[in-house]
Amino acid sequence: MSQPLLKDLRREVLAANLRIPQAGLATLTWGNVSGVDRDAGVFVIKPSGVSYADLTEEDLVVVALEDGRVVEGHLRPSTDTETHRCLYRAFPSIGGVTHTHSTHAVAFAQARCPIPVLGTTHADTFNGPVPVTADLTAEQCARDYEYNTGQVIVARLEGDARRAEEVPGALVSRHGPFTWGATPKAALENAVVCEAVAEMALHTLALGSRLGHASQPPGHLLERHFTRKHGPDAYYGNPGRDGGNALPAPGA
Repeated sequence: MSQPLLKDLRREVLAANLRIPQAGLATLTWGNVSGVDRDAGVFVIKPSGVSYADLTEEDLVVVALEDGRVVEGHLRPSTDTETHRCLYRAFPSIGGVTHTHSTHAVAFAQARCPIPVLGTTHADTFNGPVPVTADLTAEQCARDYEYNTGQVIVARLEGDARRAEEVPGALVSRHGPFTWGATPKAALENAVVCEAVAEMALHTLALGSRLGHASQPPGHLLERHFTRKHGPDAYYGNPGRDGGNALPAPGA
């Protein structure tokens, strides 16, 4: 295992976890971020129940990608560890995973309603609705619950790696959002966007109901916004000059 790389990964994972409360995505300790080192066959994740204020690099837990055993660490890993591991194993392009219980995204998850695409803010990051999974069965809850939570996400995406890249998140029914990205930072930023567009969608749907209409934006507009940030013809932003911040406001 490459210790310098693991040190860098620990630093990235710690920074992403510390941004969860800063972004208002979690109450108490209800959220976690992980990052994977595929060459080493491990991922690094937040320990269970440790407050963000007290979290250090040394507290982070290193877990084997193959079988979920703890490779390094003196604390128990997050209870969501097996969900992260399932997603890493299903989608090789994922480098980081985030799980939160952010208020508006959870509202959609509890209602078993996908977050709809109602405007360009959503389309900048998610090329389609943020989907909601099926409910876990009694058998799935009774044994390997957390890994099965990952399995219902994979099933909802039909195991499609390209779809997972274009829609980097899903709502677990009655539970909450999981998002992912090429890095722990990207996974966290997708969680920030997921919560923001969930809040916007709730307001939009409420206004649409009051006004007696809720129009669907044209597909060509949504596609334009997604492709200007993603894919071979993307031209949004300046590489290396993001300042370590979350995604800029749309239109910036």
